[in-house]
Amino acid sequence: MKGEKDSNEIVRAKWIRTQLKSLSNGLRILDAGAGEQQYKDACTHLAYVSQDFAQYKPEHLPSGLQMEKWDYKKLDIISDITSIPEPDGSFDAVLCTEVLEHVPDPVAAIKELSRLVKPGGQLILTAPFCSITHFAPFHFSTGFNRFFYEHHLPILGFEIEVFEHNGNYFDWLEQELGRMPSVANRYANSEPGRIDYRKIGMVRKLLRELASKENSSSELLSFGCHIRARKI
Repeated sequence: MKGEKDSNEIVRAKWIRTQLKSLSNGLRILDAGAGEQQYKDACTHLAYVSQDFAQYKPEHLPSGLQMEKWDYKKLDIISDITSIPEPDGSFDAVLCTEVLEHVPDPVAAIKELSRLVKPGGQLILTAPFCSITHFAPFHFSTGFNRFFYEHHLPILGFEIEVFEHNGNYFDWLEQELGRMPSVANRYANSEPGRIDYRKIGMVRKLLRELASKENSSSELLSFGCHIRARKI
């Protein structure tokens, strides 16, 4: 069974850090849509450059899931992700994690990242398969399945070398069932005590058991996709 140590966010973070660690010392990397630059500390062996549009303010809109606070820190580049003021082929690698769902035109964003990566360079990319509204109003897609990447990445100049799903159908259901009490309280005016947490716990336990036995249910649904692609 999966425990908290195997949560969506933790699995993704471990995968990203492993990919970054594998890059050779001194390479120039762009963290596109860097946000709070949570992976900067994993790039100390690299020449790290952060970029973001720096317009998200959680206090401006109550819709969906919002962060309590958000600090972009000191970004190297503030620009739209589809128009980054750097020369063609100026980076050896690009990291773009949990960004594409927040971009009105994700294909244009990948095209711009392709322009910036040297031939033979790496794109380290993650995005949700299915997500609920978050970081509103900058949430334009619920997610992308493998067929999105298999279609667009080769057209935009990338060869997929690593493709992995994070979690599976049962993992996703278990995660959202755990979120249900807070959602019911906010959107269904659920009174304290009306939700039987014991029954929810039993169903979540069953879903964890099914997740440990599943066979390829990620083709139906998962938390997201992890991709490493090479610029051709």
